[in-house]
Amino acid sequence: MTDKELLMEAKGDPVFAEDLLRIAHTALPYETLDGKKILVTGATGLVGQALVRALLTVSREHGIPLTVYALCRDEAKTRKLYQGLLERPALVPVYGDVRDAGLPEDTDIIIHAASPTASKFFVTQPVETMEIAIGGTKNMLELAKRAGAKMVYISSMEAFGVTDPEKDRIREEDLGYIDLKSVRSCYSESKRVCELMCACYYREYGVEAVSARLAQTFGAGVDVSEGRVFAQFAKSAMAGEDIVLHTRGESWGNYCYTADAVTGIFTILFKGECGTAYTVVNPATSIMIRDMAQLVSAQIGGGRSSVIFDIPEDALKFGYAPDVKIKLSADRLMGLGWKPAVDLPGMYERLCASFRHQREAMEQ
Repeated sequence: MTDKELLMEAKGDPVFAEDLLRIAHTALPYETLDGKKILVTGATGLVGQALVRALLTVSREHGIPLTVYALCRDEAKTRKLYQGLLERPALVPVYGDVRDAGLPEDTDIIIHAASPTASKFFVTQPVETMEIAIGGTKNMLELAKRAGAKMVYISSMEAFGVTDPEKDRIREEDLGYIDLKSVRSCYSESKRVCELMCACYYREYGVEAVSARLAQTFGAGVDVSEGRVFAQFAKSAMAGEDIVLHTRGESWGNYCYTADAVTGIFTILFKGECGTAYTVVNPATSIMIRDMAQLVSAQIGGGRSSVIFDIPEDALKFGYAPDVKIKLSADRLMGLGWKPAVDLPGMYERLCASFRHQREAMEQ
């Protein structure tokens, strides 16, 4: 191991490099990946990229030969994100769409992480949101069927819908209401359909498919240009600016640190029961959005920023999800031996440290 190689895997970010090393040395049966060819879809997204980089670190740290097929749509973006790593034989970029034919047929494992993630996209292009989710997942399952590959589908906590607020902890089977009159539901409903498809392909065709139902995931490795709410909170507080909420902030969030999510997905890959969904969440992170804003304001802003509310009359057109009170359980995944390591204050501490390193690098 050299610091240069590790930093290259971590995009030059020493905080992210620490995470990749922790993932690589988590007690998991990585030796079973020897010689395997692993297709990761959505390889330029946050989760997909973290998975690709973690697999490369695992390969190098343990001396395990493997091949990662990184499915990406944008060649220029891919070359920029993975500069230096594309020279490694272990990393093979594949350019196309998850709905395309012509993907590698010699695949042993598929981790299907490709998905739209922007709420604005859900409400402006709901048909495309569903087409990508359902069409892309069917295509991946068909590939797994032909290749005899095992597949992990990366789902979302939004598949739960609006659950029973009286329940203390929501388990995988505690699915709630999804409003089919709202186009915003295109995302949550399609995630449910894709999980069901995984179970059906296992039952009818014997495809070894499992689902990882991710909570909101962030941490070191998130690009400083990220515009989602968790990143906006962090960047506002770092700059000493007010954190602006465009809703009442009464919805409950559930989170998982990026590196913990990766070890969770790997645990599901190695140990998960086929046809089953596992929630990947740190239960200690369940918090109301406005309370998280206050936490970030105090922890990161140090009293220089406040939380203010600027609620538009028609919040729905911005793609904001309906308010829900939901505290997720990770009991099923923890029953496989997984345990999250980073709590919410730690997630923000490491996210902000990562942002600082990225900004320093850009200024050099």
